[in-house]
Amino acid sequence: MAPKHQVVLEHALRIPATNKLAKKRVILASNSPRRREILKTLGLDPEIIASKFDEDLGHGSFESVYEYPVATATEKAVEVYERLVEEDPDNPPDLVIGADTVVLSHHAPASVTTDATATFSTRPEILEKPLDRADNLRMLLELNGGACEVVTGISVVYPIITAPGYAIKSMDERTMVYFAENRRHVLEAYVESGEGLDRAGGFAIQGLGGLLIRKIEGDYFNVVGFPGAAFFTFLALLIEEEDDFLDI
Repeated sequence: MAPKHQVVLEHALRIPATNKLAKKRVILASNSPRRREILKTLGLDPEIIASKFDEDLGHGSFESVYEYPVATATEKAVEVYERLVEEDPDNPPDLVIGADTVVLSHHAPASVTTDATATFSTRPEILEKPLDRADNLRMLLELNGGACEVVTGISVVYPIITAPGYAIKSMDERTMVYFAENRRHVLEAYVESGEGLDRAGGFAIQGLGGLLIRKIEGDYFNVVGFPGAAFFTFLALLIEEEDDFLDI
């Protein structure tokens, strides 16, 4: 029986990933309107069930800062999957998507853009949502005239036969963002707009925050909150490499 909620939209490209997701129960474990809009643009309209995970993992507990958003995305997806199975064992999700986006404050080496093997003289600071306007201004002053790296971790959870009853697969996508040399009064005006208060790193590239940016290297959608192209490539690899992916 097909689910009441059709995840694959009419305008979606007919490729293995969308064919596999058709008639499946797909959940986005986030209430971010930006992530939902990106997915809808690309032809997917998953159910929205926000995770109750507190997002309180310690930044310093990971050997690499790139592990942090992936771990948070995993916790979000697992929490939603386990909750839905417990609430209704007869209607489990086929796929739960968790995502977490952070901004890393650093200057990339001149010869490196998104190289996972790059090293830096100091450990990058993980910039999440500002605590308040003063914290937002602090972040922007730090980023101003320099570069930051936007990293989105994505984890998917899907059912398997063996214990614990589900599998987890993860990926991350990285985009460099270069700030213009903005005058302080411009940064202060942006902070006063309030737009950056609910954004990792304290800015929204798709809004007024775009005025602060000189250029990016990588996926624009990733900076907004969800790397659509990388996600579809990730799904294609799972279909090719994982036996019984979404066939349970």
